[in-house]
Amino acid sequence: QLQLVESGGGLVQSGGSLRLSCAASGYALDYYAIAWFRQVPGKEREGVAYISNNRGATHYAESVKGRFTISRDNAKKMVYLQMDSLKPEDTAVYYCAAPMVGPISVGGSWNDRTEYFYWGQGTQVTVSF
Repeated sequence: QLQLVESGGGLVQSGGSLRLSCAASGYALDYYAIAWFRQVPGKEREGVAYISNNRGATHYAESVKGRFTISRDNAKKMVYLQMDSLKPEDTAVYYCAAPMVGPISVGGSWNDRTEYFYWGQGTQVTVSF
């Protein structure tokens, strides 16, 4: 079993920055692709950023490109989401997630939540005006 625990959320003013962390335990992190999703009440969980398990390829939602950066430290079993130039519409609960068997499925989409089996409990990010 892979366990994921997010931290680093909080309240920040518009234009500010936060760094979210996702700590993994149970299995070696370097085997897994990791994605960050976010969700607001009444809306579907949406993919924000993704980092692959091998060469560290990254993908981002259009809404966060140029503002968010995903990175990983396999030795520390950590994945990070650096969020800069935050906007009120970034307010959400942020989750990190991993597929069951390591990478996402061949032909799968990184932002398809059904690709992911392991989920953290989430961390709240609130961006004020």
